[in-house]
Formats: sequence, structure tokens, C-alpha cells
Amino acid sequence: MLDNRKKKILQAIVEEYIETAEPVSSKNIVEKHGIDYSSATIRNDMAELEKIGLLDKPHTSAGRVPSAKGYRYYVDELLNCNNISRQEIKYIQTQLESKINQIEDLTKIATTTLSEITHYTSVGIGPRAGGQEIQDIKFVLLGTRMLMAVILTENGLIKETIIKFDEDINQEQVDTLTYIFNNKLKGRPLTDIEGPFEEYMHQEMNSMLKVVKPVLEQIKKVLEEDVQVYTEGANKSFDLPEFKSLEVAKNFVNILNTEKTKQIIQILNSEDNNQEINVYIGDENSDEALKEFSVITFTHKDKGKDLGTIAIIGPTRMDYSKVISAMKYISQKLNEDETKRLDKGGNENNE
Repeated sequence: MLDNRKKKILQAIVEEYIETAEPVSSKNIVEKHGIDYSSATIRNDMAELEKIGLLDKPHTSAGRVPSAKGYRYYVDELLNCNNISRQEIKYIQTQLESKINQIEDLTKIATTTLSEITHYTSVGIGPRAGGQEIQDIKFVLLGTRMLMAVILTENGLIKETIIKFDEDINQEQVDTLTYIFNNKLKGRPLTDIEGPFEEYMHQEMNSMLKVVKPVLEQIKKVLEEDVQVYTEGANKSFDLPEFKSLEVAKNFVNILNTEKTKQIIQILNSEDNNQEINVYIGDENSDEALKEFSVITFTHKDKGKDLGTIAIIGPTRMDYSKVISAMKYISQKLNEDETKRLDKGGNENNE
């Protein structure tokens, strides 16, 4: 589509505009970006880039700014994915090596780290528990008609819930519940076994059904609850020139409403895209509230299982290179740490 000269000019304009938020002139490109062509040649190419929709020309300036289409071409064809300093690499390493007790902690730490590195607002959503395999279930009798269930998934996610009964239950029934649930559910996702498990209870343990049914219903409910949402660095965005517009600022505040953020990220995360990192620019966002913004999402997966999603939300004049470089490095570190954890677990089991 573009020859090498036009690619260099477009890349220079995008990166200069990301840095300064000011329209870029041909003189600026020659002086700051070392492109060895005359200003007249560069102006002609800028006009061509505008003609095909990759640049826009503000009415009050002789310079050009990238269009949404121009940002898309930059992200797809011209992006430098190694735009991360040694100091930033060290910071990421230090943060991710912090003691992590649960999967939710991992998502929160990665969300905070990404915001600190990029200086944009980041939103993290922890993994859903419903599709994860159950590692262990413990039941604790809290009273004659109250029981606490503690569910541990394979990825270290812990869920707790209280179940209330209409009739008295005793410790013997609780012990039976513990045996049955661990014997039948361990190593399997609850979403896959609703029918077979209830059939088993009807056939084999009919006398326990009045106890098991409310337990099963409550466990399913707690595993399907909305996931934890983390928001970091919202104040950083308001320092950007785009947020001097009251309308843009108000729209951004509404987006960061917890329920709205959940809906948006879940929509993005559910779209038919198998990429680990996805970029949505302006009108590419399916949600109307995001038409003025860009969103970059990063989903951390292990063996195909979703371990959480992090999104950076900012103006279309976003430093895509910095954000994507940081996401790629965080992904690399998380995968390395997961491999070490699994290797350690395997060695301990073999001892």
C-alpha cells in the first residue's frame, strides 16, 4: 500500500504527534526525525497520505495529525514492540516477583504495573471461576442450619460461601458432603457436571439430597459471581491534553464506573479474536462510549485457560509502542513464572 518513504513519514508523524499532541509539519519531520528528503517532497507525501485517509489536517494548522485509519496502519505495520527501557524491565521484574497468594493478586499487580509503566489508566478483570477445575472443597459447620463452603480451584482461586438450610444438619452429614463433593468434583469444572452429579445424588444418595441440593446451588452461584475489577492510574489520564475537553473528561469518568467498565471489558474479551493482545481504535470499539478512545487488551492464558484480562484505556493519541511493548514483556514474565511454579510443583511431588 505504501512505499518505504511514505511509511517513514507516517511513522514520524504518528510518533511525533503522540509525543507532542501538536500537528506535525514537514519542517518538523526533517529537523527532528532525520528523514533525508526535501520539505517539498515530504509535503507532497503528506498530501497523498491525507488523500488516502491516513492523515487529517486540522483547519487551524498547516501540519497534519494521524487519523484513526493512520493509527491502525501504524499499529499493524510500523510498530516497534521493543520500546521498553532496562529500568522499566527491572521495575516489571521486581513487581511481578512480589509474593502472590492468589490469582486475583496476580491480576491486580499486573494491572498496577502496566499503569505505572505506561502512565495510562489500566483496568484489570480477574478470571471467572466457573470454567476452572476444582482442586478441593471444604465444608465447615457453623451452626445447626448453617454451613460454610471453601472452594479452591486449580489456579489458586479461592471462593467462600455460606449455605443456610431449612432443617438441622449434623457433622456426620458434613463429613459425607466433603467426601462426596471431593470424590465427584475434584479435577472437573463445575459447569460440566451439573446433570451427571445430580443424577448420581438421586440414584446413590437420595437421603442426602435435601442437604446437597442447596449446597450445589450456592456453590454454582458463588462461582458465577461477577469477577473482581481493578482500576489504576485514572488520575494520570486527566493530565493529557485531550481531557481538557469537559465532554471527553465526563465521558471518561462514566466509562470508569465499575459496572460500565466490567461490561466493556467483557464485551471486548468475548469478541471472536484469539490474539493475546488486541487493539481497538476509536470507531473500532463496539461500545459507543469508547468511540473517542483507544483500548488495548491483554489476556493472560495458561494452556488455553483465561487467567484474567487487563485493558489500557486512553486517547487515540496513545503511545501504542510503549503499551504493547510493556504488555508483551509482562506476558513473557508471567509465562516464565508460571513455568517455574509448575516445575517446582512437579519436583515437590516427585520427592
